[in-house]
Amino acid sequence: MKRSLLCLSMLLATSVFAKLPAPVLTEEAKAKAEEAKAKTAWAAKVDSYKLCLSMDRAAGNYFKTAAASGKSVKPAAALPACADPGPFTYVAAAAAAVAKPVEAAGAHSPAPTASSPPSGKAPAATPTGK
Repeated sequence: MKRSLLCLSMLLATSVFAKLPAPVLTEEAKAKAEEAKAKTAWAAKVDSYKLCLSMDRAAGNYFKTAAASGKSVKPAAALPACADPGPFTYVAAAAAAVAKPVEAAGAHSPAPTASSPPSGKAPAATPTGK
């Protein structure tokens, strides 16, 4: 019983370390992943902007109530204004890169028309004197 449990646990332990192959992504899936990544980065900027606004409101409320109650408060440190990230816009990297297609670049140009045979006047094989 102990031996079978030991074998079973070793089998499970080795299967845990097995590495699964990486999934193969199509161009469409890669484009969607890039767009999702850009949207996540934009959402983080929006969250930072909203946090900045709420901290400004909280500081303004503190200074207003402190002044009303007669407390002396030091002036706030000069911080940069909150930067609004604007609406989400995404331009695909493939569309952003304005490059000539391979056909227009001349990479697949046909060879010039042959004007002479490919071989010269030398024979293809020279006879050996056996």
